[in-house]
Amino acid sequence: MRILLVGAGGVGSAMVAIASRRSFYDHIVVADYDVNRAVSACARIEDPRFSAIGLDASNAAEVEAALRAHECDVLFNAVDPRFDMPLFTAALNAGVTYLDMAMSLSARHPQRPYEVPGVKLGDDQFALAGKWEERDQLALVGMGVEPGLADVFARYAADHLFETIEEIGIRDGSNLRVDGYDFAPTFSIWTTIEECLNPPIVWEDGRWHTTEPFSEPEVFDFPEGIGPVECVNVEHEEVLLVPRWVDTRRVTFKYGLGNEFIEVLKTLRKLGLDSPGTVKVKGLDVSPRDVVAASLPDPSTLGDRMRGKTCAGTWVKGVGKDGRAREVYLYHVVDNEWSMREYGCQAVVWQTAVHPVVALELLANGVWKGKGVLGPEAFDAVPFLDLLNDYGSPWALREQ
Repeated sequence: MRILLVGAGGVGSAMVAIASRRSFYDHIVVADYDVNRAVSACARIEDPRFSAIGLDASNAAEVEAALRAHECDVLFNAVDPRFDMPLFTAALNAGVTYLDMAMSLSARHPQRPYEVPGVKLGDDQFALAGKWEERDQLALVGMGVEPGLADVFARYAADHLFETIEEIGIRDGSNLRVDGYDFAPTFSIWTTIEECLNPPIVWEDGRWHTTEPFSEPEVFDFPEGIGPVECVNVEHEEVLLVPRWVDTRRVTFKYGLGNEFIEVLKTLRKLGLDSPGTVKVKGLDVSPRDVVAASLPDPSTLGDRMRGKTCAGTWVKGVGKDGRAREVYLYHVVDNEWSMREYGCQAVVWQTAVHPVVALELLANGVWKGKGVLGPEAFDAVPFLDLLNDYGSPWALREQ
């Protein structure tokens, strides 16, 4: 397997560090708009199976040419989801497998944004599913941690733990703190703004509907010392993926943001600083959201200042295999001290990066295979969870 990794930021660099310890591929070409970032990611591991190039992810023709020139079998998308469609199209045209961690962007309903979905996350990709099937190609979408591992957990629960499922809720929380900063997001602020300020989407009784941002607050008790964290509804891919393959009455995604973070996001919205469009500033076209991102520290550089753990997981409620009511929380916790010591990567980006590497190994070995546009739920969960344990970062299950 030869892989084109597009994006050498925090997650892309962590993917390089993780994959360098595995043997399932022949070569990984690390590509980034800033070629120096790609070179730096490769230099960290000094492995001849990695090489670096400059590449514009917004240019489908350029990406397709790179796939062909480097004879790659797989395109792994590790950039912001605004670049999904050029990369998705390039992979389709080049005849290769595609994998991303976040699906194509949504667009709110013009009249009723907090009731009815407009263009949903992933709609643009699923609209092309027929072409992928016709060409016997696979696009594995939403294969990070959330979405990704959370969806694998949903598949595992449906197959092995429950007879019927009433509700699936993805719950994400942490007790991470960053020393020396009043405000320092631990993941891409561009993506965080996109998913937190868009209308959250909920699957309920056979249909999707939207709500106000930060709706339905609840306190969820996270394991391994993290403790109670208030979580709120956020737009996320799992709600669009899980119901396609898992029979359940309701699906939600709730994120433990904290009041301070929510107030910052609300302020950005009020000031128009959340906009991905451009405004004129002294004759230059500038994106307010890009300015916010450039003004904050790069999340990948915060590891040595971070303390605590992050938890991603899937809460499931229904009737167990024994016919009794059951609730479980399947989860994966990463301690920042461990990920920094073992890989030199902060916990959030490491946790995001490890799961697509596991998926790539399953694809390379033929354990996972398919065609069309598929989410993680479309595959057997057991080989994934077993291999994740082999990567030294085990998952766990807690009865609620």
